Amino acid sequence: MTGAARPRWDEPPGLPASPPRRHAGGVSEKSVALDLDDAGLARALPRPPHGHDEIQDVPFRPVGFRDDDLPTALERSALWLREVQEWLGEPVDVIGVHLDYDDSPDGIYYEVKLLCNDEDLAGVPIALRSRNGATGESAGTTTS
Repeated sequence: MTGAARPRWDEPPGLPASPPRRHAGGVSEKSVALDLDDAGLARALPRPPHGHDEIQDVPFRPVGFRDDDLPTALERSALWLREVQEWLGEPVDVIGVHLDYDDSPDGIYYEVKLLCNDEDLAGVPIALRSRNGATGESAGTTTS
């Protein structure tokens, strides 16, 4: 099989390559001012709009989308991700997607949880760009 590129198992054919991985840049003694609410989230962070959806209060921040119709819950999660990505100015770090269900008589059946990076939901990349734009420094996060 010479000359032909072998498909990679982690990149299905026809789909775009994975986004570049981001990592923290050099450590700085300079502080970054963040406008956070009591839960440690940026005040300007778009919140899920539906009454059944929420950003939970744990370190990796599960953002839950609950509905009796799975495609509707998935669509709302995708719309929220796009809105947050636009607000953040870069892709949101989602470390996992969890699907759960509640078959109790009064429960909403499906719950889609996006496990999101705390720093992204606090607006750290925005604050870093703002600070670095004012000082002319390079950003604290890089793409590789």
